[in-house]
Amino acid sequence: MTEAATMEFHPQPQAGHPRPWAFPAPGRGTLDNGLTVLRCHRPGQQVVAVEILLDSPLDAEPAGLDGVATIMARAFSEGTDKHSAEEFAAELERCGATLDSHADHPGVRLSLEVPVSRLAKALGLLADALRAPAFADSEIERLVRNRLDEIPHETANPARRAAKELSKELFPADSRMSRPRQGTEETVSGIDSAAVRAFYEKHVRPATATVVVVGDLSGTDLDALLADTLGTWTGSPAEARPVPPVTADDTGRVVIVDRPGAVQTQLLIGRIGPDRHDRVWPAQVLGTYCLGGTLTSRLDRVLREEKGYTYGVRAFGQVLRSAPDGTGAAMLAISGSVDTPNTGPALDDLWKVLRTLAAEGLTDAERDAAVHNLVGVAPLKYETAAAVAGTLADQVEQHLPDDFQAQLYQQLAATGTVEATAAAVSAFPMDRLVTVLVGDASQIEEPVRALGIGEVTVVTG
Repeated sequence: MTEAATMEFHPQPQAGHPRPWAFPAPGRGTLDNGLTVLRCHRPGQQVVAVEILLDSPLDAEPAGLDGVATIMARAFSEGTDKHSAEEFAAELERCGATLDSHADHPGVRLSLEVPVSRLAKALGLLADALRAPAFADSEIERLVRNRLDEIPHETANPARRAAKELSKELFPADSRMSRPRQGTEETVSGIDSAAVRAFYEKHVRPATATVVVVGDLSGTDLDALLADTLGTWTGSPAEARPVPPVTADDTGRVVIVDRPGAVQTQLLIGRIGPDRHDRVWPAQVLGTYCLGGTLTSRLDRVLREEKGYTYGVRAFGQVLRSAPDGTGAAMLAISGSVDTPNTGPALDDLWKVLRTLAAEGLTDAERDAAVHNLVGVAPLKYETAAAVAGTLADQVEQHLPDDFQAQLYQQLAATGTVEATAAAVSAFPMDRLVTVLVGDASQIEEPVRALGIGEVTVVTG
């Protein structure tokens, strides 16, 4: 008779003791060429994240050339004085690196991720791209064609179409913010390599740029590495550039972008509010999250769970341009999609949610859940070097102190229910919201007019 097999169990792992966490503080410095450096050592992060911020905002684009900043940003990875576009891509791949770029209202951003063992090589490539981009005629022509091909797809996308219409409605026609970030078919068609190079030479220089480096930097002489790579980039001294204030018309009104036969209505409701320099920002973040930050927030509980109108509706605040002198602004918005027959009822219930919020306020339970979600998960949110680098770059771009994010989490935890309610009500006043609906006007126009939430205008899709 054989003995019964026995199983040996390993001891069950025990939970460790919680450790205090705070968003990491960077070290600051400046290279001889004027480039500002922020560094953050993150032990164990073997993939290093590098962010480059260039002071080349969209409102600096020449008249009639909207989109030239975007084409320039994309062209940085399309060859240098040392490598053709194909060779540059191959060299990046040999490093195991990725290089992305985009242009937005505050400026152009380049984002590099690379294993720390290949950091020197990748920084050299990045320095070459900034120091001597090729801007070859053939590559610029290809990028322009690619951008022109993207525009019809964006127009066909209800969410993108709604965002374009909201910007057009909110901002004056002569404001760059009223027009698509990446340009229109007309403006992009006029961009060539000469226009890209002229924009580069006027606005791209180390003295007005910042590099953020985050990762495990132990054993890396970052000072020497930066001096040998980005330190070789030269340019003229910084020049003061006037920044126009953000102005907007948020008179309550409704614009329907007609899409005959659409089975859903895309909704985007927004206005302009304070940016991160305003002391109401922490309470506004918390109150907006309670309103529509996640699946369990108030808008979703009513419109999704109770009524079944939608798969989800979100409320959010997005900084457009930030400045300590009060000239910055953030977009405060509610977005989502609902089935066409229920567009009127869904908007009616959304306004009821806002009225109830103003009359009764948030609950302590809503406030506590929001703090838990926003503050409690922050250590997980910033597990990667790229997440830390992106937030540090945001702080630089928005002229915020280096400890802003760390202070924000403390302020969120200290914000009470009353303050969060007041901020949310102030952020979304019912008579100061511009509502954009992308859908079938023949089905939704009359029900929306009957709601009385503002003058209704129908435009072609």
